[in-house]
Amino acid sequence: MNAIECSLFKQWLKNIQTETGMLANGAMSLRQVLIQGVDMFGSRVGFLKFKADVIDKETGNKVPGIVFARGPAVAVLILLVSDGETYAVLTEQVRVPVGKLILELPAGMLDDDKGDIVGTAVREVSLALSCSASIVEEETGLHLNMDDVVDLTAFLDPSTGCRVFPSPGGCDEDLGLFLYRGSVDKEIITQLQGKETGLRDHGELIKVHVVPYKNLWRTTADAKVLMAIALYEMAKRDGLLPPLKD
Repeated sequence: MNAIECSLFKQWLKNIQTETGMLANGAMSLRQVLIQGVDMFGSRVGFLKFKADVIDKETGNKVPGIVFARGPAVAVLILLVSDGETYAVLTEQVRVPVGKLILELPAGMLDDDKGDIVGTAVREVSLALSCSASIVEEETGLHLNMDDVVDLTAFLDPSTGCRVFPSPGGCDEDLGLFLYRGSVDKEIITQLQGKETGLRDHGELIKVHVVPYKNLWRTTADAKVLMAIALYEMAKRDGLLPPLKD
């Protein structure tokens, strides 16, 4: 596939031309784009690395323009109540870029290469919810009822696009953060602790960890966890969350 025809590049071009895009008010100009690397996921472009020459018209200087494009992703904060204690479900897996094992929220990329990932708000949430449930099942073995999943990023102001950007200085990834709350027997908590999951034929070596929610913010440096905690606590404070079902 031609790199400039993939959804990752098309979405980037669309972003820079929106009302809030960097080319919107005419202060910046795009001179050229140099494709530096492409990683294929089967027949589609998975990751794209390129350099964009963006010029500040007032000064004539380039602004930082190295882009690692990987597209949208989702992550799920799973909270399970058992015997009066709330637990969070994390996954442990090897992360080669940081060279260590990391405790994280169940998360994954949205697999779509049709160039219209954003689509309508309804379609995006539906796609993300389906992806979230699938990822959780793959990574933890838990089956989530999609009707009980809450989109935490939907509570953000619409001007944000209702997504979060973990590393906008170098990566285009935008993240939808979701919440699942449920009640389980203590036996389920015991069964989940240390469970080995993941798609082994895809190189996923995942182990499930269950930690008390009250300790979660100190348990891991995963940005997805900390962002999800912040959104969850603020949404709870402002009474935005639906009632927890029995």
